[in-house]
Amino acid sequence: MTDLAALADEHLAAARTAPHHRSAQVVVHDGVLRQSVIALLAGTALDEHNAPPAASLMVLRGRVKLTAAGWSEELSTGELKMLPKERHGLAALEDAVVLLTAVND
Repeated sequence: MTDLAALADEHLAAARTAPHHRSAQVVVHDGVLRQSVIALLAGTALDEHNAPPAASLMVLRGRVKLTAAGWSEELSTGELKMLPKERHGLAALEDAVVLLTAVND
């Protein structure tokens, strides 16, 4: 069993000392399914990138802004969002940890 609260603490601590102010770890990898914990300090972003065929983002801690062509949406602790099937980016509005679930071809 994976303790997501403990992983969130661990990766926030690691992000605080990391040069790019983020830390990530794949916690589940089973065939096409991949789940990753990603910690971002406030003001840190993941630049726009291509979307996998199917993905969701759950905010474990903090607040983030999900952006895509012409729109953005803020998500807070406990919120779950399907990711758009288009290029998108993610920015931490405050120190945050997310669980990214992706299905890749």
